[in-house]
Parts: sequence; C-alpha cells; structure tokens
Amino acid sequence: MTESATRIREFKMPDVGEGLTEAEILKWYVQPGDTVTDGQVVCEVETAKAAVELPIPFNGAVHELRFTEGTTVDVGTAIIAVDTDPSAGPPEGGAGAEEAPAEASADEGEGEGRKPVLVGYGVAASPTKRRPRKQPPSDTAQNGNGKQESVQEAVQGELNGHHEAAAPTVGAVAEAPGAVDRPLAKPPVRKLAKDLGIDLTTVVPTGPDGVITRDDVHAAAATAGARVPAPAGPAPAAAPAPAAAAPQTGAQAGGPAARETRIPVRGVRKATAQAMVESAFTAPQVTEFVTVDVTRTMKLVRELKQDPDMQGLRVNPLLLVAKAFLVALRRHPEANAAWDEANQEIVQKHYVNLGIAAATPRGLIVPNIKDAQAKTLPELAEALGELVTTAREGKTSPADMQGGTVTITNVGVFGVDTGTPILNPGESAILAFGQVRQQPWVHKGKVKPRDVTTLALAFDHRLIDGELGSKVLADVAAVLEHPKRLMTWT
Repeated sequence: MTESATRIREFKMPDVGEGLTEAEILKWYVQPGDTVTDGQVVCEVETAKAAVELPIPFNGAVHELRFTEGTTVDVGTAIIAVDTDPSAGPPEGGAGAEEAPAEASADEGEGEGRKPVLVGYGVAASPTKRRPRKQPPSDTAQNGNGKQESVQEAVQGELNGHHEAAAPTVGAVAEAPGAVDRPLAKPPVRKLAKDLGIDLTTVVPTGPDGVITRDDVHAAAATAGARVPAPAGPAPAAAPAPAAAAPQTGAQAGGPAARETRIPVRGVRKATAQAMVESAFTAPQVTEFVTVDVTRTMKLVRELKQDPDMQGLRVNPLLLVAKAFLVALRRHPEANAAWDEANQEIVQKHYVNLGIAAATPRGLIVPNIKDAQAKTLPELAEALGELVTTAREGKTSPADMQGGTVTITNVGVFGVDTGTPILNPGESAILAFGQVRQQPWVHKGKVKPRDVTTLALAFDHRLIDGELGSKVLADVAAVLEHPKRLMTWT
C-alpha cells in the first residue's frame, strides 16, 4: 500500500436513522483544502426521517468532496476523503483519491494531470479520451460491427449514470430502430437536468467531445420557459421526437406560466407518504368526535401564564389537552397499546411516548415526548417547548421520532374545527384538537357565548373497541370542560 493510500481516509455515509438505506446531502460546511478535526460537523444530510449533521471522525485536510449538494447517497458510500497528513505535501494517486464529481470538473475540459473518473471506480490507470458523440446509427451501422459499437457505447452511458434510477437494458438501446445514443453528461449534470425536467436528448452539447455541461442544461431550461421537474423513473429507451419527450411548459401550452408543476417527493415527505399509506391500509381505523365547552380551560391557561412556577415556559391550550389525554390514558391503560402482527398479540405499553405532529418546511414529522405520563405540568410544558423549537429548526433527531405510542395533532392552529387524522404507524390512537372559538352554548340553562372546540379521536379497532375509544375521548373532554379533574382524577 502506498503512502498516499494510507494518508487518504474516507468517511462513509453512516446509518443515521436505524436501518435507513440512503440520505440526501443538503449542505457541505467544508471545501477541499479546509482543515478538519475529529468531531467537527462537515455536512448536513436529510434522511427519510430528519435532517442530521454529520461529524468527521478524524483529523486532517479535506482532500475532496465525493458528491455535490442535493445528491442522494446510499448508506456505506464514501462521501468525503481526508488527507490525514497534509504537511507531507500533495498526495499522489492511490486509494481514496478518486476525482469528486465537482461542478467545475463536470463543465471544464479534462486538461493536464489527473483525469476525472467515475466516483467509486478509482483513478484511471492511464489517461483516456472520451469517445466522440456518435450520430444516430444508419441502416448500415445497425448491423454487424456497427451494432457492436452501439452496444459498447450504451454500456459506457450506463456507467456514466450508474447512480440514477434504473435505465433501459443495453439490448433495447442497441436494437431500437432509429434510437438516439445516450447523451454524454457527468452525474451532477444529469441530476441537474432531472431536477429541472430537461430531457438530455433535447440539449445541444457545447462541452469537449460532445459532453453536455451545466450551462447547456440551464440554457435548455431557459428556452423551455419554466421549471417543471420531471418525475423520477427510468429514462426512455428512445426519443422519437424532442417535442414529445420534453415536458409541456406554459409557452407550449399557450399560456405565460406552466400549467403543471411536478415536485420530487423524497426525504421526510416520501417517508410520511409511505407511512400514511401503510397505516391507512393496515390498521382498521375508527374516528369519533365530541364538541366541548372549554371556557374554564382557557381561563386556566391565562392564569398559568401569570404563575411564577410557569414563567419562561410555553403555556397554551395544547399543553392542557396533552395533560388531559395523559389523564384519560391513565384511567384506561389498555388503550395505550400496539399490535404485534407476527405473534397476533396486543402489547400493552406501561409508558406513554406522546407524539406531537409538527409541520416543518421538509414535511410533517411526529417527534414524541418520552415517558410523558411521568412528567409534571411544568416538565411537560418544557418538553413541548423544546420539541416545537427543535422541529421548526429542522434539528429533530431520528431517535426523537421512534417509539411513539399515541399522538396529538393540533389542527386548530390552522383555523380548522376538526378532522379525521390517520394513525402514526405502530400507535394505537391519535387525537385531533380543533380550533377554539366562541359559539352560542347553553350554560346553566341560558344561551351564552362560550369557548368551544371539537375533538376527534382516531384509533386502531384491533386494539381499542368502540366502548373503550368512547370512554377515552369522553374523559379528555371531561377534563377540558372541568380542568379541576386534573387533580381529582390523578
């Protein structure tokens, strides 16, 4: 092993989410040449559950960044190389010295010195020149040796785009009459074109040997007149006509703006979508509703805000709804359970990890408060405040979203009266808390304006039958109507 090979150490994408297989690089905090120390955060990545900052586990100088921001990388793939002995001078070729798919190398000529190669395939043993881009095969080229060359070039194209979604088979490319060769472009350029919804077969290349550059893609996007990201999936084997392959823009549709916008679903949004489908079609869900006078609870909220013991804490109606839910679960512990499909058993939980649904720029997440049943009101208020702040900053860790037992979703903050929430997978119930607003209400035999809200409880009917679900919901409403029960029922 060469000295350079021992100096260059690779940091691989770790499993930061308990079994997740990939993560998207959101932001690099270092650049090649920067000095890094053990424990220093070098990048932020987004998994299917949260955004996480990754610290480097050794000292040195950044040798290269293997992937650009916005790239989705499999767990176990090297994402950064570090020279652990930068004082010894520039390292020569060796292990871990692959060329990063940097934007500059993707757009510029190959020049002198080391040549850019594919990430993960090592440094080329000898400098080679790209095959010139071929013209569409003629009738003669589709037979004999011409067909063999088309196959070889298609294989090269597959290697150039190996990190993308599955592409058509080589045979299909070689045998399709009138098929156009796979356009030549670096992986970052392919990613850019994919995000912008640009079909590379319609782009005019200006790079060396017919290579499509980032500027070419941007020029094609400007011509199209609108950003319309393309759906993820296999690239077409053939493009009979550029107009048919390109996404329809506002100009093509006859209007000044795009008629459609496609938004790639990945990370948190993708995980949420998959989880909700799994939950909706796995657990038999029932939803019950109750409308309740919460005037006394709202008065208590105002008093608690002035209480010296609650100073500096987040005090709002959600806090008392959470406490009321915990009281109801204490009175009906069999409702706090999970379904074990493998053993066909109900697993009753003797702890409550209370989830709070939070809307964030990256999508809906449901972090939970561990052992919420054991917390005092001030402790619960502090935990709620930390949970909300962390979620808004996008710093919720995967561990904070694991192991929930029940959830509360506060749809009232959006001016909504109620809804039929979907269970978080693996949980027994979810409580929707609607908007609190003044309504005419019969109070002590007279119609008066009172603070009223509607609660909705969705539950897994395998775990909670109608009677038990009704009792839990009725108890939550009873506590909110007469909050003194927070003392008498505990």
